[in-house]
Amino acid sequence: MVASQDLALKLFFRQILVLGGDHLPHAGPVLLAPTHRSRWDALLLPHAAGRRITGRDCRFMVTVDEMRGLQGWLLDRLGCFPVHQGRPSMASLRYPLDLLSAGHQLVVFPEGQIQRPNAPLQLHPGLARLAQLAAGQGVAVTVLPVGIAYDHGPPRWGDRAALAFAQPMVIRAGGRSAAIAFSDALAQAMQAAEIQALGALEQAT
Repeated sequence: MVASQDLALKLFFRQILVLGGDHLPHAGPVLLAPTHRSRWDALLLPHAAGRRITGRDCRFMVTVDEMRGLQGWLLDRLGCFPVHQGRPSMASLRYPLDLLSAGHQLVVFPEGQIQRPNAPLQLHPGLARLAQLAAGQGVAVTVLPVGIAYDHGPPRWGDRAALAFAQPMVIRAGGRSAAIAFSDALAQAMQAAEIQALGALEQAT
């Protein structure tokens, strides 16, 4: 926490804006669904929603590819765990389901990987399926769309960053069509939150 938030973020960014903090639950199972524009996203989320803000850590659900090599070794020690977001199996979703049942806060990048700014959001079904499975077990999960923006893409030293939390969403247990509809609504909410974050950067100029 000291290395990432007190050193890395403060040394790299000259300003970090956090919008919509009142939308962030401080208790109960939460799935944070942020846009993914940079590796810095993974440090900004604990800054805006981690232990110092909510009293609990952000647990990251990442792709299988990200858990390989030296990066995987580091991510494992940071509390990340892998799931195949394109084709999530019940076995791989068991652990995040247990975390949600215990009231933890999970981060899932629904796009699956870093995308260029202004690209249309195309979400993998992993988040919607996970939330549906939790709902089917009687666990009411709050899904929180998050938009993240930087002065440049990718961000440069001395840039500003902005993170916007949107209105919470809830998904009920259901089938594939319900998951697709939820993912479409989530993509729109994430896009709107990112536009809000970009607007905040423009106003702060």
